[in-house]
Amino acid sequence: MAADRRSSWLKGVLDLLVLSCLTGGESYGYEISKALAEAGLGQIKGGTLYPVLNRLEEAGLVVGEFRAAERGPGRRYYRLTADGQEHLATESGAWLDFHTAVKTKLFTGGTR
Repeated sequence: MAADRRSSWLKGVLDLLVLSCLTGGESYGYEISKALAEAGLGQIKGGTLYPVLNRLEEAGLVVGEFRAAERGPGRRYYRLTADGQEHLATESGAWLDFHTAVKTKLFTGGTR
């Protein structure tokens, strides 16, 4: 049950979390997934992460570039665009406002 709840919560904010993983520079899917897990958000599987990356790329918020590797399979590296940086800043503020409203309601209870 808790995993289902976490999954539902992540759906609303995963795009922003992925964008935030790219603020320090380019990265590829596995590194992004690992960073999210290390942040305590649980394991984000490829079937969830790659559609997010594709959607962000189609929206012009990230740019992806495939690079061949000397050993093993190549990787697609993603980097944040200027539009992606702006989107992250704007939407992060909106998310934090929402988080504050939820937190306030949870801890004050009651109705108005």
